[in-house]
Amino acid sequence: MTSSSPPTSAPSSSSTRPTNPPARTPNGTSAWRAANSPPSCAPVLLRRLKKQVAQDLPDRIEERRDCELEEAQRKLYLAELRRSREQVLQTVQEKGLARSKLQVLAALTRLRQICCHPTLVGSDCPSGKTDTLFELIEPLLDEGQKVLVFSQFVRMLLLLQEECRKRSMPTHLLTGDTKNRQEVVQAFQEDPNPSIFLLSLRAAGTGLNLTTASYVVLYDPWWNPAVEAQAIDRTHRIGQTRTVNAYRLITPGTVEEKIWELQQRKAQTIADVLGEEGFARSLTRADLEYLFAED
Repeated sequence: MTSSSPPTSAPSSSSTRPTNPPARTPNGTSAWRAANSPPSCAPVLLRRLKKQVAQDLPDRIEERRDCELEEAQRKLYLAELRRSREQVLQTVQEKGLARSKLQVLAALTRLRQICCHPTLVGSDCPSGKTDTLFELIEPLLDEGQKVLVFSQFVRMLLLLQEECRKRSMPTHLLTGDTKNRQEVVQAFQEDPNPSIFLLSLRAAGTGLNLTTASYVVLYDPWWNPAVEAQAIDRTHRIGQTRTVNAYRLITPGTVEEKIWELQQRKAQTIADVLGEEGFARSLTRADLEYLFAED
């Protein structure tokens, strides 16, 4: 006696298909695919530090060089400081700190210009900082060195260019108005003689390769130290074979020194903003009192 299993019928094709069309997401993808597809790979940003990429770069030495104000320059600075302090604090009292940033920056810029050279504010006083600069770079040129000099003030660069001409010092100049940038850079790079390259911090702070120089002077401090570091990187990069020496010229007892000290304390706050806006945004009422205080 044989037994047989009940016959099994093949499933109909209709049983494997949904009776209703699948729901679709707003972008047109079926809900089933959206739920069951493997997750897509999100964009990935790989970041490598220069010390990891170029491990054979030479040393980089950074030094602060103090520049004392000339006597007439100091009197001009103190007079402007007192006037600015009164105006700024009155503006803050009337409008509030958040709505007074432009006035604060304008006052700080004028004080910084006096530190650079009184000519920038219409005075014929001599500049202690300019004297310090040439005391620094003249021996370097005598040694056959090339020197990069950065400033954020184009008028300051033009003053330095004229002073270099009087001293028979070969110079190259690059600002935001320079049309033939690459030709100017190439002329400096290929010049076998010692020379000075005067550069606008805004126009030349990034993207240039100036490895034939190994000395850098930051004539006036920028609001954000990261921008200064990028300027030094114009020569401290792949292709450089000599130790890079960088000098920051700071006028002690002035807003230059106070801004520099605030930068050290607020470095994290302003690290992502490459300009005066980030610095101004980080200021408190106590900071203003400190910046405009008469020491």
